[in-house]
Amino acid sequence: MKGLGSTVTKAICVGTQLVCNDNSGAKIVEVIGVDGYRAKRGMIPKAGVSEVVTCAVKKGTQAMKKKVVKAVIVRQRKEFRRPNGTRISFEDNAAVLVDDQGLPVGTEIKGAVAREVADRFPKVAAIAAAVV
Repeated sequence: MKGLGSTVTKAICVGTQLVCNDNSGAKIVEVIGVDGYRAKRGMIPKAGVSEVVTCAVKKGTQAMKKKVVKAVIVRQRKEFRRPNGTRISFEDNAAVLVDDQGLPVGTEIKGAVAREVADRFPKVAAIAAAVV
């Protein structure tokens, strides 16, 4: 996975419910794990924009409900800093479902995605409505 120049504040922790922003069939997903997170015992795993998390589908189609899936966080409410000094935040917390290779499950993404996601996951950015 490509490294980021941004200092992304990790604001999404285990138990956070995110809006699923694609047309894969899931509407609301809950974070149950963060891929590659290492910490001391007792610490709650956290993630930020453009990180891969393991989620459980809470609302959606009957086929998707209760499934365990991987997702990329594309927006977060908590502001984070870019290398040029600007700070950016979004209106909501949102994720997009991906497979093990990082390819999106859905065919279109509603709303904007962060530029950090476009750097790490170009296929996700290709089907997004806008990149901010």
